[in-house]
Amino acid sequence: MKRGEKEVSLAEATAIGLGAIIGAGIFVLSGTSIALAGSYSLLAFIFIGVLSVLTALILGELATILPHVKGSTYSYAFEAFGHELGMLTGVMVYFSYSTSISAIAEGFGSYLSSLVGMHLVIPFAILLIGVLTAVNLLGIQKAAQADLILVLLKLSVLSFFIAFAIIIALPHFTPYHFYSTPQQSTVTNFFSASIAIFFAYTGFQVITTFADKVRGGPRVAARAVMISVVVSMVFYVLVVLSMIILVPASEFKIVADPLEFALSYAKAPSWVIYVIDAGGLIATTSATLAMILASGRTLYQMSLDLGLPSFLKKYDEERDVPTNTVILSSVIAVVTLFSGNIFVIASISNFGLLFSFVVSALALVHYRRKGVVGSYKTPFYPYSVALTVVLLLSLLLGFPREALEINIGIMIMIIFASYVAKDIREERKR
Repeated sequence: MKRGEKEVSLAEATAIGLGAIIGAGIFVLSGTSIALAGSYSLLAFIFIGVLSVLTALILGELATILPHVKGSTYSYAFEAFGHELGMLTGVMVYFSYSTSISAIAEGFGSYLSSLVGMHLVIPFAILLIGVLTAVNLLGIQKAAQADLILVLLKLSVLSFFIAFAIIIALPHFTPYHFYSTPQQSTVTNFFSASIAIFFAYTGFQVITTFADKVRGGPRVAARAVMISVVVSMVFYVLVVLSMIILVPASEFKIVADPLEFALSYAKAPSWVIYVIDAGGLIATTSATLAMILASGRTLYQMSLDLGLPSFLKKYDEERDVPTNTVILSSVIAVVTLFSGNIFVIASISNFGLLFSFVVSALALVHYRRKGVVGSYKTPFYPYSVALTVVLLLSLLLGFPREALEINIGIMIMIIFASYVAKDIREERKR
């Protein structure tokens, strides 16, 4: 901690974690999880919540072992295993960020289509990406951090949705609403639902990036992670319960505006639907804006750290924007919109983060075997780390084929490009 640098309290760290976790994911993918696993999606939310805590604890220790790095998971891979695996992890993380823009923007398109009564989901999504790319290039958005007012607004909209479901629909509720079809009850579909839910939880890693700035150090930061994940988990479960109260689990479909779908199915008053649609638009707009900036900055930082092509290093100092990487992120996001439904897009995005978390767990094992231990120690090591890796890899059982094919293809290209670049560097040294 540098002299004069403000410390972050437990309450502030928890608020930042809640802001990062409770975002567009619940507005966009909660219905997909029910469509895939029926009422078992409630267990999937708890399963991913526990996995998020386990992963965050690992990242917390790595943050104290390597406090100087800026790139989080890809930097851990680079420091532990060298340039090639660091580059592979970095590009996969970047691809995850840039494709997540597509999933969130499609949610915006769905809510806006509902609001205006026109089915123009993809055109509206492309329009949002284009407008917010321009906003980023103009330098209007300087940072993508959690904003307390926005967090309270999202929580208020979700609380309104929960209250409406309980007060209006509960008297007409029957246990049949929890019935899941045989297809929804399979192990594969449980893990598929978990993948969709994973998208809604991934903001937990934000706290680990400033663990050394939390008053009390990484140990208190770990408490903030657990509190924020548990509170988010409770909120998510209440939202999903409310959705099942409104709509039988067997009737859900994979849509990008699930809260609106549930309200329309239950024939809710128009003004209630408008309130929820407005909340969905606000959540998806702010998240899309933040992810365009975050993905652009991530690739820019990688270009500096890993010696990527020089055109990626263009930076507008006046507007404080990495121009070319922001544009590239937006182009990837638009192309990804055409890769499949919202579940496929979210799965494409999740793969890179899943890969980076597994590599991070292995990086911690690498440092522990060398006798390097952080000021914060992961509880129950090595059993907790082994369990985390097993649970992360188990999610592969639920990935759609399209997502696996795209990501494996990208990994092969990155590995090939990495070794070609290595040969070029060695030739120049001779």
